Amino acid sequence: MRIGIDVGGTHTDVVVMSGSDVVLAHKTLTSDDIISGIRSAFGHLKTMGTDMTTVEAVMIGTTQFTNAVIARRDMTPVAALRLSLPSGRGLPPKIGWPTDLAVATGDCVHMLHGGYLYDGKPLADIDEDEIDRVIDDLKARKIKAIAVTSAFSPMTNTPEQHVADRIKATIPTARFTLSHQIGRIGLLERENAAILNAALLELADTVVDAFDQTVSEFGLNCPVFVSQNDGTLMKTDFVRTFPALTFSSGPTNSLRGAAKLTGREDAIVIDIGGTTSDIGVLRGGFPRESNMVVEVGGVRTNFRMPDVNAIGLGGGSVVKDGGHTIGPQSVGHSLVTKSLVFGGDTMTATDIIVAAGHAKIGDPSAAEQIPQDVVEAGLATIRRTLEDGLRTMKTSQEDVPVILVGGGAVLAPDELDGASEVIRPDHSGVANAIGASIALVGGEAERFVSYQSMNRDAAITEVTRDAQNVALAAGADPSTIRTTDVEETIIPYMDEGTARVRVKVVGDLSVMGSQKAV
Repeated sequence: MRIGIDVGGTHTDVVVMSGSDVVLAHKTLTSDDIISGIRSAFGHLKTMGTDMTTVEAVMIGTTQFTNAVIARRDMTPVAALRLSLPSGRGLPPKIGWPTDLAVATGDCVHMLHGGYLYDGKPLADIDEDEIDRVIDDLKARKIKAIAVTSAFSPMTNTPEQHVADRIKATIPTARFTLSHQIGRIGLLERENAAILNAALLELADTVVDAFDQTVSEFGLNCPVFVSQNDGTLMKTDFVRTFPALTFSSGPTNSLRGAAKLTGREDAIVIDIGGTTSDIGVLRGGFPRESNMVVEVGGVRTNFRMPDVNAIGLGGGSVVKDGGHTIGPQSVGHSLVTKSLVFGGDTMTATDIIVAAGHAKIGDPSAAEQIPQDVVEAGLATIRRTLEDGLRTMKTSQEDVPVILVGGGAVLAPDELDGASEVIRPDHSGVANAIGASIALVGGEAERFVSYQSMNRDAAITEVTRDAQNVALAAGADPSTIRTTDVEETIIPYMDEGTARVRVKVVGDLSVMGSQKAV
């Protein structure tokens, strides 16, 4: 058996899976510290008679690291080191960052000589004296979290590794994020991703320790995996090094869960929660990834992120203007105390649905006070909001299947303009936890290659091998790794035959120890 957990803004959902079957599903309110909510979920499973000794693995989806960036809390000062001089002097690290986030991650910035060009030629020689001065500054400031970025490091990572080795020899307790390990080609966005990740390393230790302790408390002797933002999993030790890879894992879990519950590999999924509705696209059973720069906490990054349209409509969304405005303000996890049907004094989208007779939640008699014209206006507003969001995610005018999941799925009507059919699968309320429980382990690699100097097939094979090694490090079973996507883009403004190659692979979980690189 496997346990899947997804920690959302309003609810923490947990499922027990036996193969493809849902043995038990439960929702509990998310706690401010997250861990208390997870403990509550485990406690319910034990009360219901779940034999914890038979659980083979626990998969957790968490918003802890995303929330830390958004709230500017639990982040540590980072030394941002960039090797790109003499180029790039006019665009220093953290340019364009919100002031409060820049302050939260510290003011230690160094620009150094070094790096490479896209064709593998050196941009400049590394200056060892510059590195010595950086080391002296780090020791004086007592900074232990370091993000190292070098020009075109996804193709040639030697400069980043050299600087890290030099610093590690003098400051053995230093912890590093090397940009080539976490971001794609694109210097500023990759650098931003590395800085954010480095700022979360200490928090990652705290969160992973809490996960492991909670699992142990309830008698589970099994590995723990955490969802990452491309619909795959990573081991908790991997999370200690790459916490930022969990960004946007919640919507991804919902999409994967929707695919599992319906058997549909190509559809649009609307996940309606207590605060927002996340609309994403399933393509081949996995979330369609965004090809655009994605902002996290106001910072441009190039993480692997699902293409999701988040709109301010959920079960706790506040109703205003006689039902003509719903959201984006929400009572969130206070729904069970503030909404009318739970004895509160705030009219929410849930109250509108109950008053319309579409659901029995809380005390339905408390919703009878809502005037009929407000109910009708509210239903029209909910429908219009969802249809607008649906149109935004479609790539053609053709109607497409729409899968409704999430605890707030009762808000949606049975028909939507633009939908060929509206599907409400069983266990849709915990689709996100199901998605976490069935997730695979993935890896991705990207680089520029010259087909004049390397055979095309050989180039793709080499990039694929890099992706496979990433998947192995994250906990994949080597015998099950398979390629799911190869993206090849010819670069017209570079030398003839230059192409950008990106490869993504996935594999089943390995509950054994770490694997060797292929």
